[in-house]
Amino acid sequence: MKTLVLVRHGKSDWNTSVGDFHRPLLERGINDISKVAKEYSANLPEKFIIYSSTALRASQTAKYFAGVIKFPLDQISFSDALYTFNDHELEKVIRTFDDHYETAFAFGHNEAITDFVNKFGDIFIDNVPTSGLVTITFEVSEWKNITPGKTGKVIFPRNL
Repeated sequence: MKTLVLVRHGKSDWNTSVGDFHRPLLERGINDISKVAKEYSANLPEKFIIYSSTALRASQTAKYFAGVIKFPLDQISFSDALYTFNDHELEKVIRTFDDHYETAFAFGHNEAITDFVNKFGDIFIDNVPTSGLVTITFEVSEWKNITPGKTGKVIFPRNL
């Protein structure tokens, strides 16, 4: 069995003169992801891996989340391929995750996350908001074989 924990990056700063890839988090984004991480921390398995988009707002989100759950920052796996807004591209990346881990976190971007959650989960979610977390469990032993699974935890900042 594999469990995927999808996390959308925190609220980012649109009032900067940098391009999309380099947009940083707002203080609100930092606060929201810290709350979500704290809420989810009771559900952490013994062993897991964290993957993150290399975009600044996503990588910052992954690092703040990891800090709250005490996951070593140098063990986060950053991937340019997770800088996608397309669920098909996101799916391709997830299918390459390390089978050594039963649980994997993926920090990324919308629309890819919302569309993936609705394609592979069993609960429709209109929109995964910034700092939103959704888990999906798959009845497979290898990430490459994922098929629609069961939606588990859904944690959105507005509900905390």
